[in-house]
Amino acid sequence: MTPVETLWVYLAERPLLWLTVTLVAYWIADRIAARFGYAPLANPVVMATALVVLCLQATGTGFATYFEGAQFVHFLLGPATVALAVPFVENFHHVRRAIVPLLVALVAGSVTAVATALALGYALGLPRDILVTLAPKSVTTPIAMGIASQLGGIPSLAAVLVISTGVVGAIVLTPLMGLMKVRDERAQGLSAGVAAHGIGTARAFQLSPLAGTFAGLGMGLNGFLTALLVPLLVLLLGQ
Repeated sequence: MTPVETLWVYLAERPLLWLTVTLVAYWIADRIAARFGYAPLANPVVMATALVVLCLQATGTGFATYFEGAQFVHFLLGPATVALAVPFVENFHHVRRAIVPLLVALVAGSVTAVATALALGYALGLPRDILVTLAPKSVTTPIAMGIASQLGGIPSLAAVLVISTGVVGAIVLTPLMGLMKVRDERAQGLSAGVAAHGIGTARAFQLSPLAGTFAGLGMGLNGFLTALLVPLLVLLLGQ
């Protein structure tokens, strides 16, 4: 066998292979995004996901096998979320000065995200399990899956909807803010975090640390508020 084939056989027998594939895929995607100046359509998360999926399809590898090796990246989501406290502390004076409009915007954004999803689904005649799965689309995956599970929804579908929402939000954030002439980095970041959770927050940090701070804050508070809102709104709709 060639050296490349020998290396593949060696790695294929170890979980480390899929961790390596994940990191390399993101590195390639990030280099491509950087080449295009991190334009909205050149989203590294989307490109890295596509690369990993293509690799899994080409090798006939199932998700369980992939996750066994890549779960270390999943584990790092916890520390990465906690690390958002660092820019928050550094920019706390900005947060303190904008606390009232921040809370008003947070409530408005959370209610709008949940209510529009439920209202649209209800108008289309979607069944209850799909409605409660669709409602928490703008929060992080663990929270959305927990809400869907507790209310009789479909957790796996909730995860897909959350990721789709984050990707779309990260892509349209910059063009939409430009179209609406929103120049305030605090408003840009908060809207990204509330509407597009972690992927939107990552995009906000590409804009500026201040935007990322408000995005992380919006993401966290929106998760808490959504967990309270969804059961209430589902009850009001008679579902």
